[in-house]
Amino acid sequence: MKTDSQASIVYDEIRRQILIIHLQPNLRLKEDTWAKKLKVSRVAVREALTRLLGEGLVTAGARGGYFVTEMTSADVHQIREVREILELAAIRLGIGKIKKEQIEELKKLCDDFASFAEKGYIGGACEADIKFHEKLISLSGNQRLLKAYHFSHIPLFHQRLLGKTKLYLDDYKQTEKEHRQIVDALKSKNVSLAEKILKAHFERGASAVLEMD
Repeated sequence: MKTDSQASIVYDEIRRQILIIHLQPNLRLKEDTWAKKLKVSRVAVREALTRLLGEGLVTAGARGGYFVTEMTSADVHQIREVREILELAAIRLGIGKIKKEQIEELKKLCDDFASFAEKGYIGGACEADIKFHEKLISLSGNQRLLKAYHFSHIPLFHQRLLGKTKLYLDDYKQTEKEHRQIVDALKSKNVSLAEKILKAHFERGASAVLEMD
């Protein structure tokens, strides 16, 4: 396998694990460990980590090495703003062409989120939450918008919930309720209601996370 292909595999896997909180903030990402784990070369791991560094998912240590980036309060504010711009745009672009099967996919993601959260599996709940919002973006049918969303690394928002399992589980019912309300509004093609719920969803989430400081 070519080095660039190996690097893509490493990039995708480390990115996924960071975004679903399997890799915690400030954790050192060792090249040899990932090379052995994914059966690739250290050069491929280094290339992937360099790419993740450029995208802000990892940081370089003062004495070398790469570490998972930790979010700041400023990050939370900026992420909320980016989410609102991108997801509201996606809803406006896609509201007139939403298909029944897309609504069913969104409902299934709501069910997955609820199931994982009830079982206390935060990683699975976060992944279902990520997929729900990615699906909203995909409703636009605009691949450039989806790409912009992908490289915004919006799911990093969940990092702030690490070590706060009870708070997350207390919050999940409201998150699930809001997700289902968004789906119902999309099903009825009520764009103004979908936008209103989505904005409130973002504001509540950001406020809850910032209160954890």
